[in-house]
Amino acid sequence: MHAQTSGRPVAGDDVREQLAELRRHHPELHALADPRRVAAWEAATDNALPRHDDFGADGEGSRGVEYVQAQTLNRRARETGIRKLLGLAGTARRTPDGERPVLVDLLGGDGLVRKVCDDLGIGDFDILTCDASPHMVTTAWAAGVPALLQRAEQPLLRDRSVDAVLLAYGSHHVPPSDRQTVATEAHRMLRPGGAFVLHDFLVGSPVDVWFEEITDVYSATGHKFLHFTRDEIDGYLEKAGYDHREVVEIDDPYTAVGATPEEAELEIGRYLLNMYGLVKVFEGRTEAEAYRWVAETAKAVFRYPDTLGSLASCELRREATGGWRVTIPRRAVVGVGRISSAAGKAA
Repeated sequence: MHAQTSGRPVAGDDVREQLAELRRHHPELHALADPRRVAAWEAATDNALPRHDDFGADGEGSRGVEYVQAQTLNRRARETGIRKLLGLAGTARRTPDGERPVLVDLLGGDGLVRKVCDDLGIGDFDILTCDASPHMVTTAWAAGVPALLQRAEQPLLRDRSVDAVLLAYGSHHVPPSDRQTVATEAHRMLRPGGAFVLHDFLVGSPVDVWFEEITDVYSATGHKFLHFTRDEIDGYLEKAGYDHREVVEIDDPYTAVGATPEEAELEIGRYLLNMYGLVKVFEGRTEAEAYRWVAETAKAVFRYPDTLGSLASCELRREATGGWRVTIPRRAVVGVGRISSAAGKAA
């Protein structure tokens, strides 16, 4: 289990305040920060035009509040995928001095990955949650999760300071022009033996269809982002200089539970509506009708060819406890770049 922060308010747009909190409560995470990079970030931020924040607080064109609500109501909706990502990152490995390895969650949002690890007692990392959204960083701290405002392509951490870097659940929000930089910067931060895990979804996949035909149409933010190809991911890892690399597919479904089949399906509809901020679905529908529409649409969109060991379409199953669990299949593509443990000796 991770030690938690006090949950006190911390300004999501104030890196200095965040670093002070890290120094006070998580000195091992504070030690990761590179003062020169922090100073350069602050100087650039002072002179930069404000960026639109899709995951900001209440306001037109943002869906941060709905996103956080989805994770709060159903924190374990993506548990299966999170477990697999942590496994690919190498959760059982200890550092040479016996300390817990450090994982940097570059697109950590409000700290979902860390919270799931704590809920389930899985993972053997100290996790630093990072995000480019001040609202997400504020929300993470309020939930007791140590977090740092930074962009995935401009991390503020030292060279060779961490054991794993995770880029997941939003990688397509990184512009294609910056994706190589993210892979290269992850390589810079990794210690010998470390791993970079890049998770997203394939161009043309059901997830891509969902974002184009549902999220883009029914959310307040729209969704004009490009997903990935296998060759694209492999190319980033190769150019960044990883000693070993692979690109694999994993099951990363959504799940929800309810006392009856109908309640379970309404719960998955509510989760997906909030998750993607599909506020326009409410137009002309009651709340229950909106959730039901989203659930039925998801069941129609998220269909895959039959593959041994993978779910191809929606599954509704009775739980041993007597309730019902609905599972919406989703398959993600994951690139893993590893640095040889001998790299440090060669240097």
